[in-house]
Amino acid sequence: MKFLIVFVALFAVALAAPSPIPDTEILRLDSDVGPESFKYGWETSDGSAAQAEGKLNNAGTDNESLAVRGSFSFVGDDGQTYTVNYIADENGFQPQGAHLPVAPVA
Repeated sequence: MKFLIVFVALFAVALAAPSPIPDTEILRLDSDVGPESFKYGWETSDGSAAQAEGKLNNAGTDNESLAVRGSFSFVGDDGQTYTVNYIADENGFQPQGAHLPVAPVA
């Protein structure tokens, strides 16, 4: 019985605590999904956003692959907005962004 009382008390305290994550609203949400392609985009009130589009290459063959091009952005803890543009295809995930390190040329 004591365990139940302590559990309920801790649960009530947890519910009363302020959320560390601010309320965020979806400002824009678009998507179009087909059998061989897709496209989506979204934006939230906290400054985050993403968009991407992809298509199926060589459909129905042994070389079938998905090619995606997109970007996402977010506001960092320092208040700066960071953006990553990327391509993901048969050559892997290839991100680019001003804040990302660049590998030296071998």
